[in-house]
Order: sequence, then structure tokens, then C-alpha cells
Amino acid sequence: MSIRSIPSFSVLTGAGTPGAASSPIRPEPHRLRLQTLVRLRWLAVAGQTLTVMFVYLALEFPLPLGPCMAAIAVSAWLNILLSIRFRANLRLRNRYATLLLAYDIVQLAVLLYLTGGLQNPFSFLFLVPATVSASTLPLHKTVLLGVLTLIVSTTLAFFHMPLPWYADEPLVLPVIYIGGVWTAIVCGLVFMGIYVRRISEEARRMSKALAATELVLAREQQLSALDGLAAAAAHELGTPLATIALVAKELKRELPEAGPHAEDLDLLTSQAARCREILSTLTAYEDDETDHVFARLKLSVMISEIVQLLPGDSVEISVSCAADPDTASPLQREPVVLRNPGVIYGLENLIENAADFATSTVHLAARWNAGQVTLTIEDDGPGIAPDVIDKLGEPYVSTRSHTSSVVPVDDGAHDGMGLGFFIAKTLLERSGAWVSAKNRKRPESGAVVTVTWPRADLDVGA
Repeated sequence: MSIRSIPSFSVLTGAGTPGAASSPIRPEPHRLRLQTLVRLRWLAVAGQTLTVMFVYLALEFPLPLGPCMAAIAVSAWLNILLSIRFRANLRLRNRYATLLLAYDIVQLAVLLYLTGGLQNPFSFLFLVPATVSASTLPLHKTVLLGVLTLIVSTTLAFFHMPLPWYADEPLVLPVIYIGGVWTAIVCGLVFMGIYVRRISEEARRMSKALAATELVLAREQQLSALDGLAAAAAHELGTPLATIALVAKELKRELPEAGPHAEDLDLLTSQAARCREILSTLTAYEDDETDHVFARLKLSVMISEIVQLLPGDSVEISVSCAADPDTASPLQREPVVLRNPGVIYGLENLIENAADFATSTVHLAARWNAGQVTLTIEDDGPGIAPDVIDKLGEPYVSTRSHTSSVVPVDDGAHDGMGLGFFIAKTLLERSGAWVSAKNRKRPESGAVVTVTWPRADLDVGA
């Protein structure tokens, strides 16, 4: 199915580039805030200080207290310097964020060197900088930090000072245990890196797609608001039109009937009357002042209006609307629906997608009974690719190419952004519907999209 174009919007990242405000929606690299790193480092400074003092004072294990506190003090002074020099909400460039995380890895390695290397149970903290990088930085930066972690952890496996322990009971851990710790760190780096990066990318993609959906909905709501503006204009124009009609009648009464302006006055009077008729139609509200005659329409009328909005005539679109055979009166009555911009936009998108992929025909079938209203959209095109159908409805998943489920970010050759079906599905679900997609049974080809509403949520004609 095709992906309809959507409005562009700006992605504010603190420091933009010329033209960035008008670029189309695409996943942008997420920049890490300086305040986030500073707070994490203060937490590390506090934890390291408490741990070192507890081991030295409470457990009375011998350790190089001076060098340990000096390494911790360097982190504290770095935090103070960064807090004074830069704004707390500064978005760091990826290069500088990588350098700060690399410093954290090296600082932790120095502390572990002074306190037993990989024999120290706190060596698992090597996972923290790599995890932060996986959630915020590009892949190649995360790989660099992972390589640095592997280098320092491998070095600490062979070169380190003794583990703080009882002086009369020296602790000697077997080599195979140290190898197990090293293997655990490596496995943790790989697993946590992949897992956290995957979760972060999904969250960013969903956030951007939802932002696009909100923009589309806001656009449709602006169009819907024109109805209210028209009604307000009708009230405001009523008085001047009445004045124009009155003046025209007075002039006609005073001027000769056979005068040169008689026909003009007759035309002015008739057009003023016509304007008043149009305005009276616009202001023909029902009991609910927000539910005027243009806000309600039958389901078949809404579908017909949507079909008429579609461009081109290369595909034949047929429509059938009927109650289920077992539906009893009075629910055989056709549902009356509100002119909901979200519903109209969502259905228009789905029908246009079907028309884009259809070979010759698209069939729309609306059915209703006492419990629900269903609209089925069928086309005779190639159908939905197997690698896409399970992901259809997620953001940035396109059925345009039928070869790749995820639209490339920087490839300008694709025809859509993978947001059309997601936006349509989101808007329809907001109206209470649920949307499903499947392929037609063989030997027939094509896709079938079904939109189903509980009748109580859609039908306002009762």
C-alpha cells in the first residue's frame, strides 16, 4: 500500500542547520544532554567514595587510599568544571559525549587496577557507559566504546594490584574464574548493547511517528473548524444582508419602474435573498449547537464523498452498502455518522492505498448489524508481502516496495516514509475502530483491509 505524503515539521535539537526546519520527518540522531552525564557521574562519585571508605574503614582491608581518592576526585572536579563552563541543558555532539563516556571507562579501570582488577566484584560496572552509549549514540560510537571496554578489561585480567582482603588470609582466585568474569563482561556488553539500542530505536521511531500523526490530525481539525467559522460568518452577515435588501427595496420604490436601474435593483434584491437562503442553511443547527446539518451524514454518503476525493480514474472503485441479512428492524437503518476528520482521513488513506496497488478494481463493502459496523476494502493487486504483513501498522514500515519492511532513512529513492498506514490506523482506532489487514485467499490476489467499529461508537442517528 502506498504511503501518503504528510506535512514537514522541525526537529529541535538545540543547534539547527540551515534548512533543517523544513526537512521532512526522518529519524534524527539523538543527542545526549550534558546534565545527564553529569548526574550519572555524581552518582558514580558518591558510590565509589562510599565503597572505598567502607572497605578501608569498616572492613579494614589494606588498599591504596590516596590514589583511589585521587581518581575519584578527578571525576568530581571534571563535573564541577563542566557544570560551570557549560549550560546544564546543553545537547552534546556525539564526539564529545563519546569522549566523556570513554573517560568514565578509563577512570573505572584505574580504580579497578588499584583494587584487584577483574577480581573486584564491581568490574561489572564496565557495562554502564556502553549501555548509555547504546541508548543515545550512533552505532559506530558504541562499538568504539565497546572495544575500549574490552581492551581495558582484558588488561585488568593480567595486570592489577592485589584485591583488598585480610592480610593474614590472602585471596587467590583461579585463572578460570577470572576468565569467567571476563566472558561475563563481554557477553553483557553484547547483550545489553543490542537490547538497549533496539529498545531506544523503537521508542524514538514511535515518538516521531506519533508526532507526525498529531500533525496530520491537527491539519484535519483545522479543516473541520471551517464549519464553525462558516456558521459564525452566517450570523455576522445576516444583518448587513437584511440592510442591503431593505435599501434595494426602498430604492426600487422611489425610482421609476421603467428606469435604467430597475433591472439592477431586481437583481440585487434576488441575490441578497439567495445569500440569506444560503446563510439560513448554514445556521440550520439541531438541538446540539455543535451538531448542525452538515456534521451528520449516512455511512454510504461519507464513503461516496471519500471516493470522489481520490485522484485519477485508472482504477474502478465499486461500493456496496447493506445491512447483514439477519439484522432485524429498526437496526436495518443505515448508520448515521459524524463528519469526523480523523475517520475521513484514515479511510481516504486506506482506499487510496488500495487504488494505488490495484490492477483494475477496488471494492468497498460496508455492512452493519445490531452490534457493529464493518467496512472492507479489497483490491486485486499483488497483495501484501509476507515480510511486511506482520509489521504493518508499525511506524516506518512501508508496503510500497514489497521488498523491504523498513524504509531507509537517507535513501531518497523510496516513494513513502512508512507512516501512511500507521497514521490511518491510529486515527481510526481513536474513533473506536480496530483495523486488520490480510491477503485474499488463493487463487485470488490482492489485499483486504477491514475496519470495524462498535455500532454504539459510530452510529449517532438513533
